[in-house]
Amino acid sequence: MICLAVVLWSTGSLPVGQVQAARGVPGTIPFQEPQITQGERKQSPVVPPLLVPAATVAANSATSSLGMPIAGVDPNTLRSNFSEARGGHAHEALDIMSPRGTPVLAVAEGNVVKLFTSKQGGLTVYQFDNSRTWCYYYAHLDHYAPGLTEGTLLRKGEVLGYVGSSGDASPHAPHLHFAIFQLGPEKNWWQGTAVDPLPMLK
Repeated sequence: MICLAVVLWSTGSLPVGQVQAARGVPGTIPFQEPQITQGERKQSPVVPPLLVPAATVAANSATSSLGMPIAGVDPNTLRSNFSEARGGHAHEALDIMSPRGTPVLAVAEGNVVKLFTSKQGGLTVYQFDNSRTWCYYYAHLDHYAPGLTEGTLLRKGEVLGYVGSSGDASPHAPHLHFAIFQLGPEKNWWQGTAVDPLPMLK
């Protein structure tokens, strides 16, 4: 108090900092962050991880090592026709043009679950992969490989049939209609979610 009185007597006023300090206002005094209890402490926002669709992950992992269903065909020369309209519905497959009688190869290891003849697909083969997650569909075949039956375990690259134009394919344009679809929990060979085969073959 004596010091303040001396300053006041000599200058006629108090320095601003000392006035603010006397009043309990931070002013020029370094500001001290208030202590926060554990219950009051603010949490840093949690940034969610980047989510990748499960189907995409599964497709990339389960089909990343697929072989070509037609030997010697460079997938980079093929054009996707997955989304094209065919007879009022989406194609949802890949057409690979090839001479009649060209061997058709299993793209992965797995069992034949169905040999089927339909009006649209003609002579067909449905094959599940070993995990029973994916179904590979080969259609418009001319004929099956000798001895092929339902339940046959096909190794990757093994011949299962031969290119043809059965079903609604043009007899002047033999080709393999190849499709991939992800199976549902029921594991029905006729039911699943279609995936564009071309990116999986590249």
